[in-house]
Amino acid sequence: MTDPIADMLTRIRNANQALIPEIEMGHSKMKESIARILKKEGYVNDFSIEGKTLKKLKLKLKYQGRKGIIEGLRRVSTPGLRRYVAATEIPRVLGGMGVAIVSTPRGVMTGLEARKANVGGELLCFIW
Repeated sequence: MTDPIADMLTRIRNANQALIPEIEMGHSKMKESIARILKKEGYVNDFSIEGKTLKKLKLKLKYQGRKGIIEGLRRVSTPGLRRYVAATEIPRVLGGMGVAIVSTPRGVMTGLEARKANVGGELLCFIW
């Protein structure tokens, strides 16, 4: 069984280390939601969805000189071991310097937004 979110994070991590400006991957609503959060939080320049039937998600990565803006990504909840947290248990990433992405009943949101909305959910990944 493959994990599409882990695949997305690995593609971002590899492209970031190789200083590749743009990456492409298969589209899903979950990946689109994660890309929207990455753009809103300032980790990527932009993202777009291309194609009618076989959609592709394109991400334009952000760099600071010869160093990527994203320092690290970590998948927390996996298909083999789901990790759910209550609103009060959502961890802070690097003392608030990073972002926790949570899939809640109200949609995919950052850990901070989920804490403010007082909703818990599946802890997808950490980005810093």
